[in-house]
Amino acid sequence: MRRGLMESKSSFSIKIDNYKPLRDIVFESIREAIITGELEPGERLMEIQMAEELGVSRTPVREAIRRLELEGFVVMIPRKGAYVASLSLKDLADVFEIHAALEGLAASLAAQRITDKELDELERVLMQMTECVGSDDLETMIDLDTKFHETLFIASRNRRLSQMMNHLMDQIHNFRCRSLSSAGRAKTALLEHRKIVEAIGEHSAKDAYNMAIRHIESAENSIMDVLNKDDTTNHC
Repeated sequence: MRRGLMESKSSFSIKIDNYKPLRDIVFESIREAIITGELEPGERLMEIQMAEELGVSRTPVREAIRRLELEGFVVMIPRKGAYVASLSLKDLADVFEIHAALEGLAASLAAQRITDKELDELERVLMQMTECVGSDDLETMIDLDTKFHETLFIASRNRRLSQMMNHLMDQIHNFRCRSLSSAGRAKTALLEHRKIVEAIGEHSAKDAYNMAIRHIESAENSIMDVLNKDDTTNHC
C-alpha cells in the first residue's frame, strides 16, 4: 500500500484569485494537486521546483508545505525533505472508522434540522445520479457524490462537523474515485444515498444515522476489495 519515495515529477499551475493572499492561493493549489492525485503519494515536494512552476518565491511554498503537514497531506522526513503522505491499509481503516461515526452524526442532525430547500436539493442530486448510473458517467457521478455529502453536512447545521467531514473526504478522494469505478458500486451507492434521503425526509434521526453508517461501511468494503485485488494483480 505504501509507495516508495520518489522525486517530484509534477507540473501544475496556480489559479490566481485577486481576493485571496498569495500564500492561501499557493496552499490551495498544492493541496488540490495532492487530492486529485496530480501529486502522488510518496512524491517528494521540491520547494525550488514548485516555486518556479507556480511562479512564486519559495516562502509561500514553504508555508504551504508546513500547513499541509499539519493537515496530514504531507510528511516531513529528517534529512530527506517533504513528501506527499501515503495511507496504509490501517490508516485508511482508521479514517473510515472516524468517517462512519461523523457521517452518522451529520445525517442524524440533518434529519432534525434540514430545510425544505436542502431536501429538494438532495432529491435533485439523486435524480442526476440516477442518470449518471444509466449512462456510466463516472466523472459526473463522483462530482455529484461530493455534492450530496456536502449538502448533507451543511444541513446538519454544525460548521465544525462540516469542516471535519470535508477534510476526511479530501484525504480519501482518490480511493472514493476508484471505489465508484468498480463494477456495480455506483448503483449500490445510489441506493444507499436514497435510503439516507428517505430517512432524513421522514425526520428520523435514528434511521438516518444507521443508513449513513451502513453507507460508509459499504464504501469502505468496496475500496478494500479494490485495493486487495490490485495487490493480488501486482504480485502475479
